[in-house]
Amino acid sequence: MKALVVVDYQNDFVNGALGFAGAELLEPIIADKINQYRANGGAIIFTLDTHGEDYLNTAEGRKLPVPHCVKGTDGHKLYGRISECVFEGDIVIEKPVFGSLELAEKLKEARYDTVEFCGLVTDICVVSNVILAKAALPESQIIVDSRAVASFDNAKHLAALEVMKSVQVEVL
Repeated sequence: MKALVVVDYQNDFVNGALGFAGAELLEPIIADKINQYRANGGAIIFTLDTHGEDYLNTAEGRKLPVPHCVKGTDGHKLYGRISECVFEGDIVIEKPVFGSLELAEKLKEARYDTVEFCGLVTDICVVSNVILAKAALPESQIIVDSRAVASFDNAKHLAALEVMKSVQVEVL
C-alpha cells in the first residue's frame, strides 16, 4: 500500500503570513501527485498546521511571533487547487506543532510499504514528519521529491534534504 502525505500546503505558507516566493510553484506538482496516487489506489493524507488565537502564548509563538494558520481563517485553508483535492475518505490531520505523532501512528497502523511526502516547509514541518514516518515504518520506503517541497531559505532546504538522505529517506 502506498500513501502520499501533503504537508501544510496552506495559504499562510504560500502567499500569507509566512508565504515566500516559489511556494506557489509547487501547486501543479502536488496536484499531479495527488491525481496519480488517487488513480493508482493510494491513500492521500493532508496535514494542516493549526493554531488558535492564543498562538503567541505558545512555545512556538514565543520563538516565531507571527500568527499563522489560525483555525477558521483563510490562512489555515489549503492553497489554490490543492483545496479542491480533498475527497471523502482522505485523512486530514490538524497538527499544533511541526511534527505529528498522530500522523506517525496512522502510518504505522496502516503499514504502508511506501510513503511519499510533499509540501511545506522542507526544513521545518516536512523534515519533522518524514523522520517520524521513518521511525514509525523503519522497513518502508519513505520518499521526498525535492521538486515538491520548498523553503524560504534555500540553504536550509538543501540541508534538510541531506539530513533526510542521511536517515535513509529516498530523496528524488
